[in-house]
Amino acid sequence: MAADTTDDLMEATYRALCKHGYAELTMQDIAAESTKSKGTLHYHYDSKADLLEAFLGFLLDRFEERLETVPGETPAERLHELFDELLTPEDEESAEAFRTAILEIKAQSPYNEAYRDQLSEFDRTMRERIAGFLAAGIDEGQFRDDIDPEETAAFLVTVFHGAQTSAAAVDRSLERTRRHVHAYIDDLRVESASADARNEAADEERETADDGPGGSR
Repeated sequence: MAADTTDDLMEATYRALCKHGYAELTMQDIAAESTKSKGTLHYHYDSKADLLEAFLGFLLDRFEERLETVPGETPAERLHELFDELLTPEDEESAEAFRTAILEIKAQSPYNEAYRDQLSEFDRTMRERIAGFLAAGIDEGQFRDDIDPEETAAFLVTVFHGAQTSAAAVDRSLERTRRHVHAYIDDLRVESASADARNEAADEERETADDGPGGSR
């Protein structure tokens, strides 16, 4: 299939999902958002499920491209920028509709192996990129060397998925999650560990002074 045809059909699928959601979506709905006919859709895809499998693959390709161009001069900056992008939608109205549609697709993944494979690949790609940022940050002395990049990345991906689900299911703002994620990333920094150590030492000094001659205890 020509690249321009693929892009047209995938963009049309995105718009149709935002308008109609997953359950009510039809091939005619997608064709109506496209410059192509319904016959063209059926020529390339046997069913809505086949088209949506291709759409998930298209999203994964786009996501991988974005991961290659995350801005920032250091691993820590790039990790902050990544979550800024992931948790700050450009258009909240369309983002809300799309999150709901994706949640519906995720709900089908236990029964649809193709959906599950694409979603698992997205999860793996995100975890590997985040773990890479963390490992690079440890090597450069930015992140603490006592953290496990793989486990920490898995936790951050879980937080991201939970934030998306909560935003779609109970209208929980992504902004609160974004602030907490940034604070968590900062807590992984070497500077944060040093500050904690200084605070603990200061607490111990105060306790020693209180226990000494003339102390309050």
